[in-house]
Amino acid sequence: MGAAGNGATNLAALYCQPEPRRRRGDALVVRASEVAVKEESGSPSLGLEVKETLLDNSRVELKVRVPASVCKDCYDQVLKEFGKQAKIPGFRPGKSVPESVLINFIGKDQIRSSAVEAILKKTLPEAMSSVAGRSLKDSEHISSKFAELAADFEPEKPLSYDVAVDVAPEVKWNPENGYKNLKVTVECEADDAEAAQKAADAELQSRLKDLGSLRVVTGRGLQMGDVGIVDVSAVRLNEDGTTGDEILSCKQKGFQLDTDEGASFLPGFVDALIGIENGETRNFDLTFPQTWEQESLRGLQARFTVEGKELFIRQIPELNDELAPQLVESCTTVAEVKEALLKKHTEQVERIKKQATQFAITNELARVVDIEIPNSLLEEQGRQMYAAKLIELQASMKLAKEQLVALSSAEMVQNYLIAQKSRIADSVKQSLAVAEIFKIENLQVAEEELEVEVNNAIEEFKRYDQEYDEARVREQAQELLEGSKVLEWLTEHADITYVPKQS
Repeated sequence: MGAAGNGATNLAALYCQPEPRRRRGDALVVRASEVAVKEESGSPSLGLEVKETLLDNSRVELKVRVPASVCKDCYDQVLKEFGKQAKIPGFRPGKSVPESVLINFIGKDQIRSSAVEAILKKTLPEAMSSVAGRSLKDSEHISSKFAELAADFEPEKPLSYDVAVDVAPEVKWNPENGYKNLKVTVECEADDAEAAQKAADAELQSRLKDLGSLRVVTGRGLQMGDVGIVDVSAVRLNEDGTTGDEILSCKQKGFQLDTDEGASFLPGFVDALIGIENGETRNFDLTFPQTWEQESLRGLQARFTVEGKELFIRQIPELNDELAPQLVESCTTVAEVKEALLKKHTEQVERIKKQATQFAITNELARVVDIEIPNSLLEEQGRQMYAAKLIELQASMKLAKEQLVALSSAEMVQNYLIAQKSRIADSVKQSLAVAEIFKIENLQVAEEELEVEVNNAIEEFKRYDQEYDEARVREQAQELLEGSKVLEWLTEHADITYVPKQS
């Protein structure tokens, strides 16, 4: 039964949700959506005493002392409401009921709990007003134990309770204004034009090769330019030369070995098979490089067994204008094909260079900024990053709804937050630093840009049948565009040195 007037909110029931990883019952949590942070215009002061203490991680503790007059007023209102609603034998509905009778009928503990609920509801807005404009949404909670507040409550005595809330962290630069004239080094292609031309030529040859055909070859072994069909297996090689377990990821039957794509294979693999004939089996040892994509195989020595099954020579058609439409749609000449592919790879090289530059700048930005990150921001950012990861998985793997539900479980999200805490913290630091620079440098986002970004984001959610909150989408689009503006500004003002990428 609510005891703070008609439509009263039962704070003990509604707000007693523990913080993440907090033992149930330890704290009374208050949701920002339920508590106003400012008093209504014209409402009289309750005379609260509020002492503010700054804790670690941009958290503020408010020690609130409620005067006895407010406690007594709330207690009387609780009794009045119980008196109106309680059906007590011997008393007509609405008739005044003596306090002692009400207490005996309702119970002293119930009345105390209801009175404390009423006090919290009445005083929280004024208590929170000292951090209005600084507090972070959904981060506040009453850290005093509700059971203890109710047990110690006396109607004519003051009531004290503690509120903890995350506040917007202060952004400090080390050195002062350290974001200006950042010095960064970026690895990129030694010659952008040469790299783009090389990539365009390679794609042209690959597309031309796809238009060719394969012809069976007999009477000789594998040569460069051939395509061989082989069976492959491998085992781990111990330091003493003995063999160990089979490497299952290397086992393939009917594997198509295109010698023209030797760079995509394990170094030495193609060379070891030159000359192999159909029906022949070869054994050879190779070591996986430290840069190998499959982390568990990096640096591993392996003994391969490969059997030749079939051999083909690729017949590549002569490059001419007739093939142009098949090579690149809408092109009618080889010259147009070459121009289209060169444009594509020139833009790609520029895009990769820009991304590498921005990555270097944001890393350097995190180094010159000092921020105590609130836990609520860490969790919010982590959840956003995990959601983005799920969308990416859905796009690449077309996950079933059951798989998405399993991956979206609270346990999976919590595991991600713990495992990626350092990465999430860096992301938050960069985001806060970018927001601060956007404000300090008075940068702006055009309304037209924002609308385009919002519409694109909504279309993506719809494409993958994902639920979305349009207000939140708009907020994130604004943040994204602000970040883009800041990165552009930082790039213009940074001292950037480009060095050739290490092979």
